[in-house]
Amino acid sequence: MVTVTIDGKQLEVPEGTTVLRAAQSAGIDIPTLCDHPHLTPYGGCRLCLVEVEGARTLQPSCTLPVSNNMIVKTDTQKVKDARKFVLTLIFSERNHFCPYCQVSGGDCELQNSAYHEGMTHWPLQPNWQPYPMDSSHPYIILENNRCILCRRCVRACGELVGNYTLGFEERGARSILVADTGVSLGESTCISCGTCVQVCPTGALIDRWSAYRGHDEQAEKTSTICVGCSVGCGIDVLTRDNNLLRIDGNWDAPVNEGVICEIGRFKPLDEKCERIVTPMVRKNGSLKASTWEEALKIASAELKTKKSAALISTRLPIEALANFKALTAGLGSELATSLEEGNTTAEAAKFAETEGKPFEGKLADMLSADGFMLMGTDVTKDHQVAGFFIKRVLGNGPRLLVVDEDENALSALANKVLSCKATAYGDVLNALSAAVVKLGLAKGKTEIKASDLDGFASKTGMKSEEYLDAAFVIASAQKPVIVYGASASAKALAAFAQLIGASLISLKGSANSLAASQMKLDQPVKIGSAQALLVALGDDEVSQKLLKEFEKVPFKVVIASQASALTAVADVVLPAANWLEQEGHYLSLDGRLQTAKRCLTPTAEVRPSADILAALAEATGVALPKDWAPLLHERVAVTEIVK
Repeated sequence: MVTVTIDGKQLEVPEGTTVLRAAQSAGIDIPTLCDHPHLTPYGGCRLCLVEVEGARTLQPSCTLPVSNNMIVKTDTQKVKDARKFVLTLIFSERNHFCPYCQVSGGDCELQNSAYHEGMTHWPLQPNWQPYPMDSSHPYIILENNRCILCRRCVRACGELVGNYTLGFEERGARSILVADTGVSLGESTCISCGTCVQVCPTGALIDRWSAYRGHDEQAEKTSTICVGCSVGCGIDVLTRDNNLLRIDGNWDAPVNEGVICEIGRFKPLDEKCERIVTPMVRKNGSLKASTWEEALKIASAELKTKKSAALISTRLPIEALANFKALTAGLGSELATSLEEGNTTAEAAKFAETEGKPFEGKLADMLSADGFMLMGTDVTKDHQVAGFFIKRVLGNGPRLLVVDEDENALSALANKVLSCKATAYGDVLNALSAAVVKLGLAKGKTEIKASDLDGFASKTGMKSEEYLDAAFVIASAQKPVIVYGASASAKALAAFAQLIGASLISLKGSANSLAASQMKLDQPVKIGSAQALLVALGDDEVSQKLLKEFEKVPFKVVIASQASALTAVADVVLPAANWLEQEGHYLSLDGRLQTAKRCLTPTAEVRPSADILAALAEATGVALPKDWAPLLHERVAVTEIVK
């Protein structure tokens, strides 16, 4: 710890802390534009200049580490004059017509800084040089006239997302923000995560949906979690008058620390669907609006008296899953499972029960890893934030091994790629194990010998040298992480992970995929002789394969928030709230139990899925559990469950 005095206040802070962070920890405000707490200090805007006793000139507080007994002043006249001069130069470089910018009036950090320093006009005439605007992207508009060259977006794209799409052309005042080698943003390698928009301090990068729809201070902000996949990212949902305005990443969320993907940020805004707003019952061959009492009476009568099968979406809260499990057990349903059928969890869950203990690590292991192996999974598709973690770490030197039968987006960044059929993954792992032993890099025990390498390699059609190269990539790491998909064997991977001292992580399916697995709702779909079907959907739709199976059942009850091919053939449709209109708990892929909060109020006849299932249980005389928590421990989890 070192002692520093800022504006007469003596502080003790850890060694290496910047003056800016030390001041902020004491509640002392130092204005800044280029700084962001989740980015490496840059020192580009010079707005955070402070006076340090003994220093010849003013110093940038965002890059200056404190030293013992340092004395800092942040509000002297010299400092104030410097800040005003810096802002004057920034305003003179571009066309900052604040009254005509959609983020003015409280949302623009540049404008707010000017008002803070008492600026009400331009001391220097702007250069009036027009800069190009890029509106080619489906979600984002790039307006270089508003850019202040702080490079927050460039740094966020590289440091947080690992995508490195954004950069600058030219130099000095002629610098201009570009994508890739100067192509339009819509044609670039941009993955539409929107992190650049969230960190931009001005109106240089805006999203099409929320632009000109009011300021942040006029909106209600609800911190909740994204249910787009099983990563469980924390998000801030901005609403006004019960309308969705924008979704931001929550910087304080422990899972993602502010970074979210296209599925979490933009897709919910762009969804076009026909909402179901009232119960419906099939009469004379067509669905007709009904009351809740009539719909529940018809549905419960059929479900009680006929052999039933039931399926539920893993996008629904744990409360809904628990009520579903109790309801189907009380009805004696021949089948009760999730729409995922355990495709991403069943095999690993069985192995965990065999082992009698969790065998997988945590997402946080990725951020400290110095080597990665991907087997049978492309993390850039369905679990993009996990992919961001890997890509950002790879930029700092760690190595990557990809084993996949399909094209993998991260193959371009890999040090070694092994292409093989999923059916050969077991032989590949055996060959890698033999190669690890032969290289002398084993950290654990195995019955496989170095002399077995040629035999295992020949089974896969690859040379032994290929496996020696691949084994060195992953086994030479001190903290390797193996990420695997459903096509890889958990048992074989666990043995290999133990051999090289690796953390093992599987990417599950939808938001509550792990919770459904813990409740043993992970059976394959076999409708059999069922005469009644109950399907509880989230905001998703069933596959064509399942739809054909469901059409065979004479009577169908569907709980859904939006119209689909399944609701069109249903006999009873019960209107459910969407993910923003209900609250509940979710279990992330690495066992973190989180709470989702309601952000929007549904229409009068729409109910949360858990309440609908509870109403069906009451109508059929089935008792529901008072506490769903024990259901998460019905079986040994693949990873430790924590709150």
